[in-house]
Amino acid sequence: MPDRGGGPTGPRIRAGRPSRRVRALLVTLGVLAVLGMAFTMFAGFWTDWLWYRSVHYSSVFTTTLSTKISLFFVFGLLMAVAVGFNIWLAHRLRPPLSAMSMEQQSLDRYRMGIAPYKKWLLIAVTSLVGLIAGASASGQWRTWLMWVNGVPFHQKDPQFHLDVSFYAFDLPWYRFLLGFGFAAAILCLIAAALTHYLYGGLRVTSPGARATAAATGHLSVLLGIFVALKAVAYWLDRYGLAVKSSDFKATGNWTGLRYVDANAYLPAKTILFCIAVICALLFFATLWRRTWQLPVIGFGLMVLSAILIGGLYPAIVQKFQVQPNEQAKEAPYVQKNLKATREAYGIDDAKVTAYSGQSTTSDKSTLRSDANDAASIRIMDPNIVSPTFQQLQQMKNYYGFPTNLDVDRYPTEDGKEQDTVVGLRELNLDGVPKNNWINDHFRYTHGYGVVAAKGTEAKDGEPVFTEYDLPSRGDLGTYQQRIYYGEKTTTYSIVGGPQKEIDYSDNDREKTTSYRGGSGVNLDNPVNRAAYAVAFNEPQILYSGAIGEGSRILYNRTPKERVEAVAPWLTIDGDAYPAVVGHRIQWIVDAYTTTNGYPYSSRTTLGDTTADSLTATNDSRAVVAQQNQVNYIRNSVKATVDAYTGEVRLYEWDTKDPVLKTWMKAFPDTVQPRSAISPELMDHLRYPQDLFKVQRELLTRYHVTDAETFLTGSEVWQVPDDPTNKSGNAVPPYYLSMKMPDQTKQAFSLSTTFTPNGRDNLSAFMTVDAEAGTGDYGKIRILKLPTSTTVDGPKQVQSKFNSEQDIAAAIKLLKGGDSDIEYGNLLTVPLDGGLLYVEPVYVRGGGLKYPLLRKVLVTYEGRTAFENSLGEALDKVFGAQGPVTTPPDTGPANPPSTGDPTVQQALKDAQKAFDAGQQALKDGPDWGAYAKAQKDLQDALKRAEEAQSKSGGTGGEKQS
Repeated sequence: MPDRGGGPTGPRIRAGRPSRRVRALLVTLGVLAVLGMAFTMFAGFWTDWLWYRSVHYSSVFTTTLSTKISLFFVFGLLMAVAVGFNIWLAHRLRPPLSAMSMEQQSLDRYRMGIAPYKKWLLIAVTSLVGLIAGASASGQWRTWLMWVNGVPFHQKDPQFHLDVSFYAFDLPWYRFLLGFGFAAAILCLIAAALTHYLYGGLRVTSPGARATAAATGHLSVLLGIFVALKAVAYWLDRYGLAVKSSDFKATGNWTGLRYVDANAYLPAKTILFCIAVICALLFFATLWRRTWQLPVIGFGLMVLSAILIGGLYPAIVQKFQVQPNEQAKEAPYVQKNLKATREAYGIDDAKVTAYSGQSTTSDKSTLRSDANDAASIRIMDPNIVSPTFQQLQQMKNYYGFPTNLDVDRYPTEDGKEQDTVVGLRELNLDGVPKNNWINDHFRYTHGYGVVAAKGTEAKDGEPVFTEYDLPSRGDLGTYQQRIYYGEKTTTYSIVGGPQKEIDYSDNDREKTTSYRGGSGVNLDNPVNRAAYAVAFNEPQILYSGAIGEGSRILYNRTPKERVEAVAPWLTIDGDAYPAVVGHRIQWIVDAYTTTNGYPYSSRTTLGDTTADSLTATNDSRAVVAQQNQVNYIRNSVKATVDAYTGEVRLYEWDTKDPVLKTWMKAFPDTVQPRSAISPELMDHLRYPQDLFKVQRELLTRYHVTDAETFLTGSEVWQVPDDPTNKSGNAVPPYYLSMKMPDQTKQAFSLSTTFTPNGRDNLSAFMTVDAEAGTGDYGKIRILKLPTSTTVDGPKQVQSKFNSEQDIAAAIKLLKGGDSDIEYGNLLTVPLDGGLLYVEPVYVRGGGLKYPLLRKVLVTYEGRTAFENSLGEALDKVFGAQGPVTTPPDTGPANPPSTGDPTVQQALKDAQKAFDAGQQALKDGPDWGAYAKAQKDLQDALKRAEEAQSKSGGTGGEKQS
């Protein structure tokens, strides 16, 4: 037979075929690419395992990984087998002969084309759907662990009388199984239908029957399974009503059954369940009847019922039964929602007390001493004075302080506790003299020391430091000062090897050290080095001579990051804070257990609820949430992270929380009992801010316990915007040692204010006892102001401060030149039936550009003072002088032991010039003397700046 191609009949030479050498090269490159991808995947797995082992939480890694792998293979295999079996069955049930039609002749080409590859095509399709299903199932590891380890709440929902654990732990897993079943049924139906069509079991244009009896029976069973699953969905939907969120005009966000749910949707779901069961049986009956007539009628009836019974009927009930008398109809269900929400957020014991808002004492001078007893008023705002700490205590540019400092309690010399502003001198790589790989990761590895200042005092406008210098010294005694783990430590370091680290510098020389903390992962092993070189995309880790025997890599170094990694089932509070405990610096991290399945409890969005004016300017203070929408929260765990070793410890705090007990069953031996908390650590534990912010947001509506009042909305409050800045965000809560009207002494508290919805006057003042280890810890007190009279709220108080003529003139003068005014925290203190407002005012001016406390604003009962100190302002407001005390000399505001004499003299001259200017304003005012004082002030600040730029003393190196 002649060659149809018209070419030679001898051996063919394929045009463009690569040579053997090129083919070998391509194969080699392909193998290397596969090996590279495999090692990249291995590097991620291996480095994770090494890290968890280094922090002694390897069980968390193995439990999580084994659960994910198990779910992947089980559900991936189930999906693959289900789809593969139905393809095989459809192929097996194919008709022996195809109809002679154009449709079937066209399909013959496809059948002949895939005939040699049928087995491989089946494997490919089933593998693909199995991989997708397995990957989706592995993401449900939390749902599985909560279901299999769930413990009862011993509380039942008011509608179905099932334990809350059913909704929190069981229902989410059942819904996942149902979703998986629907996906499997649909994929099997599609795969079977395509196979039947390809092999003639289903016909679209061919004459005769559209489907063979075998195809009809097969597809009917699959449709019956789908409808049976829909019946199960209807049944589960009944229970889902208890945790269903909806928009309720009277209350806004709503969770749980309302009148229409209980009296229309609930019976409708039951009826639809019964119809779906009957419809499924009709589909299964086609195995014997071999006709679609009854199943199609049944399916149509189910769809029509879903529209009429599941949609139209509830709408009629809502329109004609509920709306004409909504309050009476909804009140019983609102009462259930009130009770459940208050229990789920831990606000059911909040004590609301009527408070007049006006003093009952006619002679206000008698209240001067009471003002000192009412609160230890903190005039050092931790959110303002960080630049001051930076300027006075940074020492070197490669140290830095967080934007927002923390407030803690430390004892004074007489044994009393005082509110203290605390910050750590952490590593700041932006200040390293020369950035390169060795400096950034080997030489500059850690911060050094705590800096603390009294919260209630200032000296020449500067903080009164109780812990200062480098190395730090003061009231905190001896402790390990090196800070390898901190909020600003976001990069990796390699320590303990041949390369020495910079420890700190003193007046003599730069000192070096080598890490001996024992944390991190050992890099002696070349496999470990290769894995980290790939994982961190840094080839130098593999061959650098700076890495040798004893070298260890430290990473995941922020406290919140470490706690979140070892306990991925916890939600982490946005504000980790340091404390000196047992001669070590410990980061304290509050953590929460949450669920989205507490029946009748209204949901809240954590990201929005915990946002305020501080989180708006500092992303590091944002909550780390596993699920953003929750309707149950508990501060169940207190965690610590050692700033030197990085050791993470989790302590059980809420011993009754069933969600925590569930996770402790899933991850045994990861959480230590509450009894393991040392007394010294207990002294520094406090009520967490993010939980307080969630609770205050809920209490804007849920402070009322009466359904009718709740429905009217007349008692709705709001959290006011922060009046001290223009961010437009909510005012943050403040820690303050204060005494509420029912208390006999001050307690470390967290407080906030409320205003009526849409108005600026004060409606309530809220505090929670924040001092752990006390009997009243966590007790919420709310002072409710009368609605018949108006009491100034924070925004109104701030407005009056700014508009009062004398104060406005003084502030304008303080802003003279290149100075800026910064308002500190506006603190509210209940006093003798009235409310005392105190606000520190800082001036940031001259070349130094850091804030100094210059004035204190105080108002009470319409009397306002704007003075140089808190004592003077209180004296003026109350018309009486308070007790005169001389504070102990715990250390100067700007310790001279490390300061340059030139700088110190310049600052003294600046203070003298400032005081002269203030005196000139009081005398007349004398504008000539004031102008001279301002010139002297600028000259002094300029001299201080020039001296600091040449000195490594107190102020550190020159700031940008």
